[in-house]
Amino acid sequence: MPNVAVITGAYRGLGLETARQLGKRGYHVVVTARDLKKAEAAASKLQAERLTADAQALDVTSDASVAEFASWLKAKHGSLSVLVNNAGVFPGLGEMPKGGFTASLSFTVPMLREAMEANAFGAFRVIQALAPLLKAGACIVNVSSGMGQLSEMNGGYPAYRLSKTAMNALTKLLSEELAPHKIRINAVCPGWVRTEMGGQQAPRSVEEGAKGIVWAATLSEDGPTGGFFRDGQRIDW
Repeated sequence: MPNVAVITGAYRGLGLETARQLGKRGYHVVVTARDLKKAEAAASKLQAERLTADAQALDVTSDASVAEFASWLKAKHGSLSVLVNNAGVFPGLGEMPKGGFTASLSFTVPMLREAMEANAFGAFRVIQALAPLLKAGACIVNVSSGMGQLSEMNGGYPAYRLSKTAMNALTKLLSEELAPHKIRINAVCPGWVRTEMGGQQAPRSVEEGAKGIVWAATLSEDGPTGGFFRDGQRIDW
C-alpha cells in the first residue's frame, strides 16, 4: 500500500500544489478543507492527473471536526507517513486596521485569537489527534513564514506574525518529544508565493513554494528535525 500524506487546507494554492507534488512521488494524498465540496473538487483535479487522492472535511479550529477526521483516517487508512499543517488565516491582510496609537496596537484581541486558533492551535490539534497514527520515520511539516522569525521581526500584521512564531515554538518543542518515536517535525517558510493570500505581486510560483514543503515532508530517517527551513536551507528562528 502507498504511504499516506495528509495536507490541511489543500483545496487551492500551496496546499493543493503540495498534494500534487507528493502524489507524483507516489503518496496517497488526503486533501482536506473546511468545505467538503471544495476538498472533493481539489481531489478530483488530482485524480484527473492519475494521482491517488481522497477528500475529507476538516476544520482545524474545531475539536469535534479534528476528532472526526482522525477517526475516519484510522478506519480508512490505518496510518500515515506525512502530515502537512498548511491550513491558516491572515487577519488584517490587505489593509491594516485604522486608528489607535500604532498599526499593531490597532489590532483587536479577537483578530489575534482568530490567527492563533487556526495557525497555531489548529496545527497542535491536528498533530495531537493524528500522532497515534504516524508511522515510525514519519514527517510533520508546519507551513510557517519568515514573518514569524524573531530574528527579523518588524512592525505590522501582529496576528499573523505572532501565530507563526507560536507555530515555530511548537515545532521546536515537539521535535524533542517526537524524536524517540523517529518522527521528524520541521517548520518551513515557502517564501512569498503567488497565492490568494500572497497576491499576484509575489515573486514565487506555487510550484516553487511547495518544493521546500515537499522536501521537508520526504526527509530520510536521518534527516533534520526541530528546524526552520526555506528551500531546504536552515534559517534563523
